[in-house]
Amino acid sequence: MAVKRMDNVGIVVEDLEATIALFTELGLELEGQMRVEGSWADHVVGLEGMQVEMAMMKTPDGHSRLELSRFIRPKVIHPEPKNAPANTLGYLRVMFAVDDIKDTITRLETHGVKLVGKLERYEDSYLLCYLRTPEGFIIALAEELK
Repeated sequence: MAVKRMDNVGIVVEDLEATIALFTELGLELEGQMRVEGSWADHVVGLEGMQVEMAMMKTPDGHSRLELSRFIRPKVIHPEPKNAPANTLGYLRVMFAVDDIKDTITRLETHGVKLVGKLERYEDSYLLCYLRTPEGFIIALAEELK
């Protein structure tokens, strides 16, 4: 077997506390925070003299995690464009299954999140939407219709 599991998805952010608050509002739990630095980290990541403030958040079922990283050194590099459309090459979004998508959107809007398009129904299966965070990345939500 080549892969045992997927441990986490990493997201680089500028405002770690605000991003923790946003994902806490979504229902993730802060598992821990720490500062990462040292030659071992430099060698793994390939950035000389790096310092990163990191937070690990887990989903309610405990099976998935987000690793949120705020680079102290070197400074974060901004992609062009910051608010990249959904067809931009690379990792762009993370999707969560939710119980009440409309309530979730309303709660996340208090954290500065905005709908990318519209809340749409896919057949008789799901309500779906993309939300843009203040950091510029996309959170996708799906509510299974019963």
